Amino acid sequence: MHPFLAQMTRFSAAEEFFGFLGVDYDPAIVNVNRLHILKRFQQYLRAVPVLPEMCDDEARAFCRQLLAQAYQDFVKSNAATEKVFKVFRQAAGSLRTFSCNVRHCSPSLHSANAGIAVHPFPPGVDEVRFR
Repeated sequence: MHPFLAQMTRFSAAEEFFGFLGVDYDPAIVNVNRLHILKRFQQYLRAVPVLPEMCDDEARAFCRQLLAQAYQDFVKSNAATEKVFKVFRQAAGSLRTFSCNVRHCSPSLHSANAGIAVHPFPPGVDEVRFR
C-alpha cells in the first residue's frame, strides 16, 4: 500500500476524506450518499491504483481527482441509478456498467496542483469500466 493511502485508513467519515483531499462538496449530497460515494471511490482506486512510484503530492492529486469523480457521479445521479452496491444491482435484475472517465494528465489537474503531472491510467488507457 502506498504510504499516502495508509494515512486514509484511519478515517471513519466521508467528510474526513473530502477534507483531507481538498474536495469541495455539498453536505446535503454527502449526507444522503456517503456510503455510495466512498464505495465508488474505492472501486476507482481498485481499478486504477495509486502507483508506488508516485510521490505524496501526486498520490494526493490522483486521489482528489478520483474522489471528485465519485462525488460527481452522485451529484448527477442517485444511488438507485448508480447501483454501487450489489443489493441495488440484484433488485434491478442486471449488472449496470459504468466508467471512470479520468483523463491522462487532465488540464484541470495541472492548474489545480501547480503543474504536478498525474498519470491515472497506464499509457493508452483512457477509461475503466465496472460491472
